Amino acid sequence: MAKELHEIVERAVAQVVKRHLPNLQAEIVDAVLAELPEQGYGSSAVGATPVSGGLVQAIASVHAGSTQKEILKALLDAGTSYASRVGLFVVKGGAATGWQARGLEDDSLIKDFPLDMTAGPASHAYQNRMATPANIAEMDRRFVTQFGGPSNEQILILPLVLKDKVAALLYADGGAENLLDAGSLEVLVMATSAWLEVASLRKQAQQREVAEPMPSMAPPPPVASPAQTVSSYSDPFASHSPKHIAKGPEPEPEPAAEVVEVAASAASASAAAAPAADPFAGLSAEDADTHRKAQRFARLLVDEIKLYNQAKVNEGRRNKDLYDRLREDIDKSRATYTKRYGSTPAASGDYFQREVVRSLAEDDLSVMGANFKK
Repeated sequence: MAKELHEIVERAVAQVVKRHLPNLQAEIVDAVLAELPEQGYGSSAVGATPVSGGLVQAIASVHAGSTQKEILKALLDAGTSYASRVGLFVVKGGAATGWQARGLEDDSLIKDFPLDMTAGPASHAYQNRMATPANIAEMDRRFVTQFGGPSNEQILILPLVLKDKVAALLYADGGAENLLDAGSLEVLVMATSAWLEVASLRKQAQQREVAEPMPSMAPPPPVASPAQTVSSYSDPFASHSPKHIAKGPEPEPEPAAEVVEVAASAASASAAAAPAADPFAGLSAEDADTHRKAQRFARLLVDEIKLYNQAKVNEGRRNKDLYDRLREDIDKSRATYTKRYGSTPAASGDYFQREVVRSLAEDDLSVMGANFKK
């Protein structure tokens, strides 16, 4: 009974999210503006002005984006109304690399530029998840050498926060014109963060409709086990991998690809090579559905471990002590999985354990280390 109730609630939530998405834009704008002090950010070290109709239009342009890449480009384009120079740095594993910029002498030079995150305003914005005004003298010296600084020496670093984690840093300064509106930029970044999460919810609702259609009286035909999973958090920079070696012209990389495309790449490859037979063909329709959901849930949990711990994953694989480095995350996710599927027919599949070995260890059990429970 509890399981049936859970499925009914899941379908109801998906329908409500889909129905109300068109209204979320206005609600997000109102919520963001409500967080601002009435007098703006007047005492900031950089300029600030009260919220204006122009800022509302800037937010609307961000919300007009239907993909994450379009949203992020709109953020940079809109940001040029409030700063002479802006640049977006992708944060992964505690390291920040450049994606795109506006207003620099050569915007293309920011591509894959490694930003020092160990000190200065970039570190402060990342660690504290808050907008950080500073003097250009406090900035990464390599950055200053490469791109110069504003005439008034005032800069601003703003974190793009998704699901309580900093996914990117926006650099802004006034250039030669001294155009730098800190308050408006902060509102713009907050609104962009919120809209990216709405885009993620929309994607999940669409995937849920495809993956979990309304039940029918007839038993479903055999289908291949799903090769992709939908993470509860869609990382807009999942496919961004820095390339510091100059190459010839090539198609622009997609920094805003859904995390499902990266997290499921290995699963997709193995599924393509496997026969398209249903591994649960001998089970009842209800039990087969439970097994498939358990598989998807296990992949979702492990995808999130990889998403937030890529540096530890790489180090653990190299040093063959992956479990020791990720013990807390693995054990917590295992407990979550067991609580949901440990007393169901899917318990015999031990899908979480399989997914840890397949995805984290890349099917090499030795990299998990001696303390990993086989």
